Amino acid sequence: MENQIFVRIDVSKARLDVALRPDAKNLSVANNQRGIATLVKRLKKLCVSRIVLEASGGYEIAAASELAAAGLPVAVVNPRQVRDFARATSRLAKTDAIDAQVLAHFRRIDPAADPAPAGRAEPGTDGPGRSPPTSG
Repeated sequence: MENQIFVRIDVSKARLDVALRPDAKNLSVANNQRGIATLVKRLKKLCVSRIVLEASGGYEIAAASELAAAGLPVAVVNPRQVRDFARATSRLAKTDAIDAQVLAHFRRIDPAADPAPAGRAEPGTDGPGRSPPTSG
């Protein structure tokens, strides 16, 4: 599919740092009702293929829920998997902007991690019915 946009959202208590791939565009909104509404409105205008957020102590729940309720393809992933992916791609710097780019790339090349069905985000899992992987 052409013009697919893959979105990664780095979540913190105060804000959501958003990376869009392949456009390499970034934006930031407050992690509150107004900021999330702005984000949903902007993303609904795009041809979004996937949106991924890392589980972040519950700070991701409001955003994931609102994105899913808007019918956007959102999934919450295990942060350990993303860190391992960043290491494997030699992106070891730790900033929110770099994190957002890494997660957008991670989501783009990991088609097996399907998003939750529209209207339903499952925080703390890699998608519907999946549990975070165990160490082994």
